[in-house]
Amino acid sequence: MEVLNFLFILLEVIVLFNILIIVHELGHFLAAKWRGLVVERFGIWFGKPLWEREFKGVKYSLGSIPAGGFVALPQMAPMEAIEGKGETEHKNLPPIGVVDKIIVAFAGPLFSFGLAYLFAVLIWGIGKPVSETDTTTTIGYVFPDSPAEKAGLLAGDVIQNVNGSDVTRWSGIGDAVTWQIVSSTGESIPVTVQRDGQAMTFEAVPEKQDAEWYKRGNLRQIQIAPFQTPLVAGVEKNSPAALAGMQPNDIIKEVNGVPIFHPRALSQVIDDNPDSELVLKVERKGELKEFAVKAVIPSYEGEAPPEEDQRPMLGIKWDLNGSMTISHPGPNDQIKASVMAMVNTFKALFTKGSDIGAQHLSGPVGIMRIYYMLFQSDYGWRLALWFSVILNVNLALLNLLPVPVLDGGHIVMACIEGIIRRPIPFFILNYVQTGFALLVIGYMLYVSFFDVQDLGSGAKEKTYKIKFEPVESTVTVDQ
Repeated sequence: MEVLNFLFILLEVIVLFNILIIVHELGHFLAAKWRGLVVERFGIWFGKPLWEREFKGVKYSLGSIPAGGFVALPQMAPMEAIEGKGETEHKNLPPIGVVDKIIVAFAGPLFSFGLAYLFAVLIWGIGKPVSETDTTTTIGYVFPDSPAEKAGLLAGDVIQNVNGSDVTRWSGIGDAVTWQIVSSTGESIPVTVQRDGQAMTFEAVPEKQDAEWYKRGNLRQIQIAPFQTPLVAGVEKNSPAALAGMQPNDIIKEVNGVPIFHPRALSQVIDDNPDSELVLKVERKGELKEFAVKAVIPSYEGEAPPEEDQRPMLGIKWDLNGSMTISHPGPNDQIKASVMAMVNTFKALFTKGSDIGAQHLSGPVGIMRIYYMLFQSDYGWRLALWFSVILNVNLALLNLLPVPVLDGGHIVMACIEGIIRRPIPFFILNYVQTGFALLVIGYMLYVSFFDVQDLGSGAKEKTYKIKFEPVESTVTVDQ
């Protein structure tokens, strides 16, 4: 069953990833046909053709490697050293105008933008899943002995400003807590929070772990987690929580009179007080109840963890994703957010002292990994379509960069031809295109080297099946 699920998700990833690339190439193809350019081939997928047919002078093909598509336009800038000589001799090709070249080059990014907008309209209609941990700015948990704890930050603080920038959410790029931390460059990070009705600013000195030379460099962190409703998803049979009378959908509000804002906080209290009885204040259907419980070390069915890793538990199951809501952001807002995400990324890349570097971007392997992880979610297609909005906008904008071999490079070279009023010599174009193509391929290999190492990072952690032996019921207070 797991193998079939893996293959089905992989098929979904391949289909969606191919749609993005093929639509981009289709833009070039249709624009070339409209402007009367010579089109040698239009292929879906690469490798040895499984199907091939010529129609009105164009060879159409379906390859054996499902990795996008291509269109061969010999009148545009050539790359003979990489692609080999085309079927049409360059000297026999009729010249094309500057405007024609610009239109054909621009059509690919335009179609990518169009596909992004189409996906954005779909998300507007069907909705985008949003986790409370993504949108909150409230600190849910401060790790012990962390930079945040040393600075004085507390769980329950509502973060308003990080590193001089106002924040409105926890995750993402731009006005997000995590982004402002990882993209900061100063020795300390000022964090302004709202606590008990007062604005307070703390200076947290970030830290990062050193990474091996062959791994992506770690980014700055102050070790805080976002607020997550401590919602009980279930209780283990015969566990202290079950015997005390706790039920699924209970919300734990306090432990020993101290409010908690994250499930991890309860685990921390248990670790700090393994032999003590705990009093949990719980909200159930709008009413507050109190339960007295004492954690015990469970037994294990089958393989057990090392003895030093066995710890007392209450037997509470958590929903690690937190509560989810469905939002319906407008298409324009989605496109704008995608554009600004890319702008902020490039700003961080070129900011002096920033830890964010070229190695932190993702290539095809990393992108497909992200798609695979999204499809594993219960909201797979919604999340994948939302990510496709971002990816198509990135694909369009990156291709518009004025770099030879990219669409923006074609536009620049066409403008140069318009200025000097004659075509750029073929051999110069060939060397320029080939040189930059090798640079782009080299960079793709560079980021793919890191992407491949991340392939296993999304795997589930090893789990052990616990059970609690039958015992007499613990005392329940005020049920």
